[in-house]
Amino acid sequence: MPRAESSFSLQRGAPAPDFKLPDVVSGELLGLHAWRQQRITVIAFICNHCPYVLHVLDTLLRRAHDYQARGVAFVAISSNDVSRYPQDAPPAMRLLATSRGFGFPYLYDESQQVALAYGAACTPDFYLLAADGSLAWAGRFDESTPGNGKPATGDDLAAALDALLEGRDCDPHPLPSVGCSIKWKA
Repeated sequence: MPRAESSFSLQRGAPAPDFKLPDVVSGELLGLHAWRQQRITVIAFICNHCPYVLHVLDTLLRRAHDYQARGVAFVAISSNDVSRYPQDAPPAMRLLATSRGFGFPYLYDESQQVALAYGAACTPDFYLLAADGSLAWAGRFDESTPGNGKPATGDDLAAALDALLEGRDCDPHPLPSVGCSIKWKA
């Protein structure tokens, strides 16, 4: 199994870096402006091949569906080097998104500048943005990892979302995401 990496992130309250990236399903260039009308936006750095992502994917899709019904926007971004990991290239991303019914955009960060700007280090890695475009929370999905015997629940992400939806502050010391390192270009 690939080595686990812990994320590092922007400071809470910092403005979220804007971006324009192609959605692998629609072909549209999308950026933060597409979700400004939402109270909360979840940005998930994921990829197709990571066992940590595959381990939580079904639960992530269920959680996304439930929270989208409550007005939360979701977007996934893949920033991996596709020359070394072709299974993470846009055609495979599109296939995964359509076959699994993502229900939210799956963006391709070819330059890797968006991952760098957010401080994403691994997949999966989660960032919650407030309506004003500032970082409200960054952390792990839950305590489950492949092989630790704990079911994927999404409880850490859900607790942060619930707090924001209820007008409360998120945990000021969330646990960082753990997963496969983003596959940086040489």
